[in-house]
Parts: sequence; C-alpha cells; structure tokens
Amino acid sequence: MNLKGELETRISEALAEAGAPPGSGALIARSNKPQFGHYQANGCMAAAKALKINPRELARKVLDNLDLSDIAEPLEIAGPGFINIRISRQWLAQRLTEVESDPKLGIATPETPQTVVVDYSAPNLAKEMHVGHLRSTIIGDALVRVLDFIGHKVIRQNHVGDWGTQFGMLIAYMKDLLQDDPEGFQAEAELGDLEEFYRKAKQRFDADEAFADTAREEVVRLQSGDPATLDAWRGFREISLRHCSDVYRRLGVLLEDGDVYGESEFNDDLSNVVEDLRAAGILEESRGAQCVFLDEFRGKGEDDADVPLIVQKSDGGYLYATTDLAGIRYRQDQLRADRILYVTDSRQGMHFTQVFGVARLAGFARGELMLEHVPFGMMLGKDHRPFKTRTGGTIKLTDLLTEAEQRAFDLVSGKTPDVDEARRREIAAIVGIGAVKYADLSQNRGSDYVFSWDKMLSLDGNTAPYMQYAYARVKSIFRKADMDESQAVGEIVLTEAAETNLAVKLAQLPETIQAVAVECLPNLLCSYLFELAGAFMTFYEACPVLKADAPAARTSRLMLCLLTARTIKTGLGMLGIDTLEQM
Repeated sequence: MNLKGELETRISEALAEAGAPPGSGALIARSNKPQFGHYQANGCMAAAKALKINPRELARKVLDNLDLSDIAEPLEIAGPGFINIRISRQWLAQRLTEVESDPKLGIATPETPQTVVVDYSAPNLAKEMHVGHLRSTIIGDALVRVLDFIGHKVIRQNHVGDWGTQFGMLIAYMKDLLQDDPEGFQAEAELGDLEEFYRKAKQRFDADEAFADTAREEVVRLQSGDPATLDAWRGFREISLRHCSDVYRRLGVLLEDGDVYGESEFNDDLSNVVEDLRAAGILEESRGAQCVFLDEFRGKGEDDADVPLIVQKSDGGYLYATTDLAGIRYRQDQLRADRILYVTDSRQGMHFTQVFGVARLAGFARGELMLEHVPFGMMLGKDHRPFKTRTGGTIKLTDLLTEAEQRAFDLVSGKTPDVDEARRREIAAIVGIGAVKYADLSQNRGSDYVFSWDKMLSLDGNTAPYMQYAYARVKSIFRKADMDESQAVGEIVLTEAAETNLAVKLAQLPETIQAVAVECLPNLLCSYLFELAGAFMTFYEACPVLKADAPAARTSRLMLCLLTARTIKTGLGMLGIDTLEQM
C-alpha cells in the first residue's frame, strides 16, 4: 500500500462529504515531528477559504466523515485547521510483517503498466565523454531503474550525436593521415586518444580553408551514401561507442550497445517530417528557412520578434528539432510509448517546449502521449563556474572516475591498512563511483551544484559512503549474533517510540518511489534513505537488539534491522549504487 496515497484518497473523499469544492486535495505532508503525528493534512485551509468558513470548523466536519481507525490512532485538529495523523503501531507491525517476505518491499505493480521511453546520456560521438555527460547519464539511469522496479516497461534510448559536420572533418583528417602513412600506423596511434584526434582535426578545420572544404565534401558523400565514406564513418562510430561503453561499465549504468539509437537512424525520415508539416498547413518560410511558429512564441524574441522552430535551414540542412520530431513519431508509432522522458540540461527547455508543441499540432504525438523534459542544472567547480581542469579544459569523464577511485582507495587504506590491497581496490571502486553518483543524485536536479571531493567522500551527512556504512553496520548485527538472516522470523511488535518511528519510515518506501517516478526526482529517494538511516541509528541507540529483554523483542528488532538493510540496499540499487557487507 502507498500509505500517503491511501490517506490522500480517504481525506479527499471526506472533504467532498464535508462540502469542499470539487477537486479539493488532501495536501498530505510528512511530519518532521512524530510527537505531533507522522502525517499532516493541510487541505482544509484552502478549501475553507473557498467556502468562506473557519478552517477548524471544516476540519471538524472532515473528521465526522472520515474513518481511519484501521490505519491511524484517533485524529487531532491542530493549529488553524491542520489534521495530525499518527499511524497506529498495530497497523505498522502488521504491514511490516507482510512486507518482510515481499521481494519488492510492498511496492505494488500498477494495474496498467506504461511503456516508458527514457532518452538519456546521448553524447556526441567522435570524441570522448566528458563531465558534462555525467548528469544526464546517471539521472536517466536512476529513473530507468525506478520505473522498471515499479513494473513499467522501460525502453532505454541513447540518442547519440553520430551524424553531421564533425564526421566529415574526422574522415578528411583520417584520409590525410593514410595518404602519408598507407599502413595506418600513425592513424591507429592517434586514434588511441580520440579526444586528441578530434582536437587536431578541428584545428586543421579552423585553420585550413581547403581542408574545411574537403571536410564539407565528405559530409555530402556521407549523406549521399558513398560506400567508402560510410565505412570510415562506421569505424569512427564504433571507436566512439567503445569509449562510451567503457565509461558506462565503470559507472555501473544499464546502457548497452542495443540501446543506441542515434541521429543517423532518423536521417531518411527528415524530409518526410518537413513535408508532413507542410501538409498539416503549419510550415512557413522565413528568410529561406522552413519554420513552424507557435502562438505562444509570437513576440517572445528580441524586439518582440516571433521565435520559430526551424526544421530546415535555408541551405537545405536539417536541425536537432527535425530529428527530435522524427524521434517522437518513431517512439509513439514503433515503440508504442505511453510516456517519453528527455533527460537533458535545463538550457534546452525552450527547445523541447517548442518541439512538443509542434509534435502535437502536427499530429505526431497523440493527446494521451506524455512528453516530458527532465531538465537538470550544471555541475560547478569551487569557483561556482562550470567544472573544468585547472587549465580551463574539459575534464574527461573517465579521468574523473579514476580520480574518484584513487581518492576512495586512499581513504580506505588510511582506515583499514591491514586489508589486502586487491580488496581495498575493490572497495574503493564501489565507494568512489558511488560517491560521485550519489553526490549528484542527492541534489534537486533542477539546481546547479558545486562538486566537492571532501563532501562526497565524507562518512558524515547525506553521502554514499555514509549510506554504505549504514548498510554495513546493520549487517554487522547479524555477524555479531552469529546467526543467519533467515533465522529472523517471527512477529514484529512495536512498543518503543524509536521502533515506531523506524517502522513508519520503512512503510514510506512505496510512496517515495511513486513520487520519484511521477516527478522524476531521484533526490527524493536519497533524502528518504538518509532519513531512514537516521531513524535506524536512533532506534539502535534506544532499543537494545541482541540484548533485548525478551526473545520476542529480540526477534522483532532483528526483523526491523533486516528490513532496514534490505530497504537501503534496494534504494541504493535503484540509484545504481552498490553496497558493501563490510566497511
């Protein structure tokens, strides 16, 4: 059961019975002060204002029409009209006893699962991934894992940039190298560092007009399907994707080669997109370019100019908008998507607003298809500027991960120098990569955040090492007891406040996961796990486990420990972060 959802449903019904206007919501919030209640219903405030009556009077009418006796203790009206809800210990104990044997920890599969397409990572090929690709990759991966865990059909789409001018430039540079070195030794050596190869080709392109013309000619050959040029393009694409796969493996994300569906896949459909927009009567020519003008963007540019969505340039070339429109149609018609998520940085907000608007206007997206931009802010350095090297260059993502593992290794070696080095390296990889991912995912994705090695590797605060340590600490209880976890079987009994508060937090996992899935905010799960770890620490200090007064209390508390460990492991798993049995 989604506890918060159940409370919202029942209180909304009671509000309606009390005469509240249609659509009045229960506005259920978790309480940070359990002594006043675990949840608080605030919906009477707005509804009372609409009815022009005292909120406390409306709250009393709501209680007259509300029966939560199977879930909560007697309800209380507080303040100007809030309703405090304290979940009953009996219900909690019964609920957690049921969840204990459920591999999904009480998270129910929806009656009508959706097909959800998640477009994420999407690096431009021909050069290596850099830190700018980190957020899209790990936020998208977390959403994929959460949606899949709930029971939706999730289709991963890595919409890589694998077409266009940069490939003409690289192919021309490669041919120059092979002309001087037919055996290809120099070319092979330079391709060992794809980033450097791209940099040299770009320098040539910018400095040598004749070379630039040759590169553009290669683009024409590529677009016309010249076999030799296509072979060279496939070679670069394969090398680039190999680099990406290595990064995905190290990051522990789910993207695979079969998830790649790049710009090149839509190339043959782009002219159809333009013609279909023309047939729909919404295409206009502006300064030689083919555009669609949405009413909401009329007069929104500089000097009150209209802001169009350009789908074909004056020279006949296509743009990202054209490809994205083709992609929406493909994902709706071929993949049968019910919902499409685009995980990109917030600077693309207007682009997607226009693309979604045009897709609906043109009939490329049916009305019930959910199109959602999932924007995120920037990763900043200590100077609060985009995160770069000391010399101002872009940081390769693989270099960032290597440094994370080394810093974690130094940390682990300092705390456990007697552990075998191979084991320390293994722990460091899990801790270091987990720290980088959690530091990002724990932020509200809409905000910029400052990257800090010290903060993300700290064993204190809302960090991956803290959560991994919390998990290991729970597991250590069973080692101290010298018992197998399967022996922790019995009935959960809640007598102490710390037990009850931990039980409430454990029961809140389904509503948390549902909120993450709906709002696409992984930080909600991070906050939940951090609060759960805190509730467990309070419980562990207040309630003896192995030295409990009675065997029944010992069993009950061991079951709470086991549920806490499973919940932390499951939650971190949905964030793509591994746990350790010992730290």
